[in-house]
Amino acid sequence: MSTMGFGALAGSAAAALGLGVEEAIAGVLPGATSLLDAIGQIVIDLQPPGAKDFMVGLFGTNDKLALEIVVLLAVLALGAAFGIVARRDARMAAIGFGVFGVLGFVAGIGQTLASPASVAIQAAVATGVAIQSLSWLLGWLGLSRRADPAIPDPARRSFLLRTGAVGIGAVATAAFGRSVIEAGRTSPVPSTPLPAPAQTVPPLDAAADLSTTVADLTPIVMPNNSFYRIDTTLLVPSLGTQDWQLRIHGLVERETVLDWDQLISMPQFEQYVTIACVSNEVGGHLVGNAKWTGVPLRHVLEIAGPTSAATQLVGRSVDGWTSGMPMDWVMDPAREPMIAIQMNGAPLPRSHGYPARLIVPGLYGYVSATKWLTELELTTWEAFDAYWVPLGWAKKGPILTQSRIDTPRGSVPGGRVPIAGVAWAPDRGVSKVEVGVDGTWYEAQISAPISKATWVQWMHPWDATPGQHTLSVRATDGNGVLQEEIPSRPAPDGARGWHTVSVSAS
Repeated sequence: MSTMGFGALAGSAAAALGLGVEEAIAGVLPGATSLLDAIGQIVIDLQPPGAKDFMVGLFGTNDKLALEIVVLLAVLALGAAFGIVARRDARMAAIGFGVFGVLGFVAGIGQTLASPASVAIQAAVATGVAIQSLSWLLGWLGLSRRADPAIPDPARRSFLLRTGAVGIGAVATAAFGRSVIEAGRTSPVPSTPLPAPAQTVPPLDAAADLSTTVADLTPIVMPNNSFYRIDTTLLVPSLGTQDWQLRIHGLVERETVLDWDQLISMPQFEQYVTIACVSNEVGGHLVGNAKWTGVPLRHVLEIAGPTSAATQLVGRSVDGWTSGMPMDWVMDPAREPMIAIQMNGAPLPRSHGYPARLIVPGLYGYVSATKWLTELELTTWEAFDAYWVPLGWAKKGPILTQSRIDTPRGSVPGGRVPIAGVAWAPDRGVSKVEVGVDGTWYEAQISAPISKATWVQWMHPWDATPGQHTLSVRATDGNGVLQEEIPSRPAPDGARGWHTVSVSAS
């Protein structure tokens, strides 16, 4: 290995250890934050139009993981560059790490609930560890003292062992910190016990769930840990109920601020609602159905007294993200928007909006489903464009009628095979699902609908004959309107087209 290679390896190892230390500090020091995620968050905030559609289409719900990996590789590459520079001038490499530490500090303090003092300690310690690690590795080897040293083989082997030890330390500290951070994203226990809802839903009838008899069919209610997650934050806010407040302002008669105890003292109710991401491709899995428990949104708005001039409701998250929806949609008695505080009978997971979020039946999440809700602003339709609108997405976002084949996929044995999947058209409901087998259409059995706001499962028994077959599905909503056939990309207002798969029967 050349001296340049030794320098690059040492620099990358030092950068990795510094990153691991900052992750460990983020896990244990209140007010500290993952600087890796903070830098990634800046990338998200500066994304150009079309970037969301591209990333979600490419990586699905792993889009954030992909971004974190890209940021990590960029940091390691930068560390390698500092290591190469350190062969000639250790002070310049130290300055480089210092500048990067300052940038990490600036990114960190811009994150929700971050403490400048904690982030400063975190950035300083991580930077110091990286500089000292690089100095120790190169200084011991002699690369920081000689321009072109002749390094004996024992020294090379010892250097590689020491660098490996630094790498192991980096992985261990990063894994510890990340595990603590991830543990903080699970469902917390509210400081105040949640009262029982005044209005509950009855237990689901057996006819409402076909997945008990059809293998590989999506369950009618998605478990919390399997529910899709699409949002714009890498750093899941760690809000507590003690300090939570909801401000209702704008075109209202009385600006109002509610605390947690006031919110949960209001009558609560349960409902099943299917929500979907506008980025969902035809046949995609960015959709899910859950039982939500919470407070009627209209009841909360009535406390503040919306004026007749209000035509748009803006939901604002603690991290500044916004959604915007028509007031006439929110106020329509045909549906029941809510401020949800539970998901499938448990407190909201942090990654799904704890302690409170909006659930608005029939609207894509990008215009309605505000997580970590802290503000409701009433304004006019023309006065404000929410987060995704300037990035090229439609201002109105009603969920389109869509359907998906879950099974079969790939190869199947000949004989009786169930073709099954899910279909949704909230909040119109699904009245019919049809399955196409090599161009011939058959009406499928559908599960007993829970409500117009939820998806249904469907199933058609198929006698598969040997050979290649094309299977398709299309749904008709509760108003008798057939799902659109002509394919389109998700942008700007949702994907269209009939889901089609190719299956080989033996």
